[in-house]
Amino acid sequence: MIRAPAEDVLTTSLFQQTYLRLRGDVIFGKLPPGQRLRLEDLKETYGASVPTLREVLNRLTSEGLVVSEDQRGFAVAPISAENLQELAALRKLIELDALAKSLRSGDVAWESDLVAAHHKLSRIEQRMIAGEACDRSEWKRYDFGFHQTMIKACRSAEVMAVHQVVFDKYLRYQMVYLTFRGAVAAAEHKALLDAALARDVDLAQSLLATHIDHGVAHALAAHAAGHKAPA
Repeated sequence: MIRAPAEDVLTTSLFQQTYLRLRGDVIFGKLPPGQRLRLEDLKETYGASVPTLREVLNRLTSEGLVVSEDQRGFAVAPISAENLQELAALRKLIELDALAKSLRSGDVAWESDLVAAHHKLSRIEQRMIAGEACDRSEWKRYDFGFHQTMIKACRSAEVMAVHQVVFDKYLRYQMVYLTFRGAVAAAEHKALLDAALARDVDLAQSLLATHIDHGVAHALAAHAAGHKAPA
């Protein structure tokens, strides 16, 4: 095996660390839609060189999370009701088909993973419903974990990768606006779990489509009201 020089490994590691931090700050709303991304400011915040930051921003631009402005540098990608609806439609297109395949081929290990993923999500949802202060990024990690586990028995790495990209863009809207729907969302997740374990494809697909539609409606209502998510 040919080993990369230590310097190259370090550079790759710094790039990956910077990429993950910046990407997470965009998705979770720390860097809000439309914010200019000045390289000197980012250099101070993330401790990375300007060439590394340019490479990271170009990659995020290719993912649609950052936009390149002619002669003006970079900015966080804007958001819109139309884009959210597009993402929701794309999410349903991918996730509903993958869900059906997953329910038909999932084994006992998949069932166990799904129950565990739901348990983590349910615990933090109950804490939020009770009014406890919770890490919103942790809540969404568990939400993503549940939805990805539900479809992972589709046995397609390509589908899972595309789903993650779409889900992350969709997630950004949930982090920018107040979109925790409380007991209603928790009940929808539990119903999804029960339908999946029962291998009821039609019911699970119907529940998932409704769950996504309700999330979009809630986010759009918050958007129209001008409600900003808490920091």
